[in-house]
Amino acid sequence: MSIWIQITAGKGPAECGYAAHHVMRRFTGDARARRLKVIPLETIDGPRPGTLKSALLSLDGPDIEGFVASWAGTIQWIGQSPFRPGHKRKNWFVGIYAVTPPEETDFRDQDLRIDTMRASGPGGQHVNTSNTAIRITHLPSRLVAVAQEERSQHLNKKLALARLKELLQVRNDKASMVAQHAQWESHTALERGNPVRVFHGPGFKEKR
Repeated sequence: MSIWIQITAGKGPAECGYAAHHVMRRFTGDARARRLKVIPLETIDGPRPGTLKSALLSLDGPDIEGFVASWAGTIQWIGQSPFRPGHKRKNWFVGIYAVTPPEETDFRDQDLRIDTMRASGPGGQHVNTSNTAIRITHLPSRLVAVAQEERSQHLNKKLALARLKELLQVRNDKASMVAQHAQWESHTALERGNPVRVFHGPGFKEKR
C-alpha cells in the first residue's frame, strides 16, 4: 500500500517555504528511519534558495497509516526570519496532508466512442491511405485521445487508450489535489491553534 504526501507552504511568505524545506527533510528522515520507502514525485522550489513551495512524495511500507497520522495536519515552526532580520513575526506554518494515489483506469465499453480515420501528415510515398488512425472519446468526461503514427490500427488503438488513461488520471489527480489543497488553506487559520508538531529555532528542534 502506498500513500502520496503533499507538503506545502500554502500562500505563506518565504519563511514558510524555509520551514517547509526543513519539515520535508525531517519528515523523510523520520520515514526512512522507520524503514518506509520515500520517493519524491514532484518538488516546487520557493522564491529563495533553501525554500520549498510544495512537494509531492510517495510513501510505502509497514504501518504507514499510523506514521502518516502522526504528521498530517499543520506543522508550526517558531523561529526568527532568516530573510528579514528584526522581523517581529516568529510563527510560521506548513501543511501536510495525504493524497490517495490514482488507481489504474479501466474503461467500460459503453463509455467509449472509437472512430477510425485516415492518418494526416505530409504527402509522399509513406502516407498511410487506409483508415488506421484511431480517435477515442471518453463520453462521460469528453476527453479525446488520438493515435495515428503506427500503420497498424490495433497498435494505434492501444496507444490511444493509453493516452486517454493518462489524460483522465492527470485530470483526476489535479482535481483531487486542488480540492485538498484548498481545504487545507481554508482551515489554516483554525488549525494554527492546534498544530500536530512544533519545531523551534534554526536547528528545528521538535517540542515534545
